[in-house]
Amino acid sequence: MFSKSCEYGMRAVVYIAGESLNNRKTDVKGIADKINSPVAFTGKILQFLVKKKFISSQKGPNGGFSMNLDTLPKIKIADIVVAFEGEEVFTGCGFGLGECLNGNPCPLHNKFCLIVNEMETLLRSTSIEDMTTKLNSKKYVLKR
Repeated sequence: MFSKSCEYGMRAVVYIAGESLNNRKTDVKGIADKINSPVAFTGKILQFLVKKKFISSQKGPNGGFSMNLDTLPKIKIADIVVAFEGEEVFTGCGFGLGECLNGNPCPLHNKFCLIVNEMETLLRSTSIEDMTTKLNSKKYVLKR
């Protein structure tokens, strides 16, 4: 459903948030390992996330990637998805016909819109803090 960049971006933000909660910064290689992503690709994703101000980067011996803990409840998973995919992820047609229109529907329209609306509600109501809490419970994983 989402691009690899978006999937890795979501995982990276959740992992970095967890490390930040433990007062730790982490490097590209460590993040790539924890989210099961190629190191070079992870570096590009992290640059994008820094540019979009989801995460921070600090150079030097005590450097690495981190997050401002005050933002964890404010940043929603949908914010990251939209940064990578655009709002079209919530308005696109299941058949790839541009917008999903009630007055001119594709054969998947009715059921597809229900699923997309549920997904949008879930992503817009789920914060990075929510995901980090789940990850810290040790019941959930970022890689298999």
